[in-house]
Amino acid sequence: MTKINYRWAITQALDEEMGRDEKVFIIGEDVADTGGSFGLTRGLLEKYGERRVKDTPVSEEAIAGLGVGAAAVGLRPVIEIMFMDFIYLAMDQLMNHAAKMRYMYGGQVNIPLVVRTLAGGGFRTGMHHSQSLESMFGHVPGLKVVYPSNAYDVKGLLKSAIRDPDPVIFLEQKSLMSLKEEIPDEEFLVPIGKGKIVKEGSDVTVVALGSMVHLAKKAAVKLEGKGIDIEIIDPRTVMPLDSEMIIQSLKKTSRLVIVHEAPAPFGFGSEIAALISEHALYYLDAPIKRVTSKFVPLPVGRGEDFILPSEAKLISAVEQVMKGE
Repeated sequence: MTKINYRWAITQALDEEMGRDEKVFIIGEDVADTGGSFGLTRGLLEKYGERRVKDTPVSEEAIAGLGVGAAAVGLRPVIEIMFMDFIYLAMDQLMNHAAKMRYMYGGQVNIPLVVRTLAGGGFRTGMHHSQSLESMFGHVPGLKVVYPSNAYDVKGLLKSAIRDPDPVIFLEQKSLMSLKEEIPDEEFLVPIGKGKIVKEGSDVTVVALGSMVHLAKKAAVKLEGKGIDIEIIDPRTVMPLDSEMIIQSLKKTSRLVIVHEAPAPFGFGSEIAALISEHALYYLDAPIKRVTSKFVPLPVGRGEDFILPSEAKLISAVEQVMKGE
């Protein structure tokens, strides 16, 4: 076991998959000479050469289009959209082409494309560099959406994503880059579509996405002091979603709180709430609570602290469902 941080786990996954399969290559803005955002592709140009690690012009649509075309002819491109906010400029290629091509051609064409992008707040970089758009892509048939919360999962899931035959939107949480964790020295994979029970509990199920897993773990300590035992579920992937794990947890606790960085309307929490209303409604002893960002763009600087979910807001939501409110 070696203790490494979230960012180097990403670099390791890219390095291992490029070494394993010569069809894997990386393209994006500043991924080659400067080593990418947060240094996530550092050293790969020197090791694999400019044909497999290539800088592109500042055109997200062109990056995505090149990735879709390369995947369609049998390569395994890993494209980087520097910040998730910029992914809007690549929507036509991702939603109208990458997501639909296997269906359009009757399963004769695979699109093994990975779209890596930095998501979420925590760096106080404002409304153009801080969005969480996972639910937008989870709504599109043909796309898989992955949102790891720790070093082990980000490495294992990225390796699985690169090997997957379908397009995968791979969200890397900026605020987790320095988070350290011990991971195995030998190769391992984490399956796409399988959630994880981070903490077992008996009173309330808390489904937490991305960095919110760590918020939930901190809240759990304080809630234990109040005699409340929460179970924390990390879905790890938005699509496909491990629905059964959430339902089985709810059957045990009878209470549900969902916490994610994106705003509430039409978000990930809405889908979980709909899932429970359709398949496990009569197990609920209290209304479902969602803890999310406020429905406004994230401001620059400390202002984002008033918009994002907080430990105090999560604790309050848990206490409310314990009272049946």
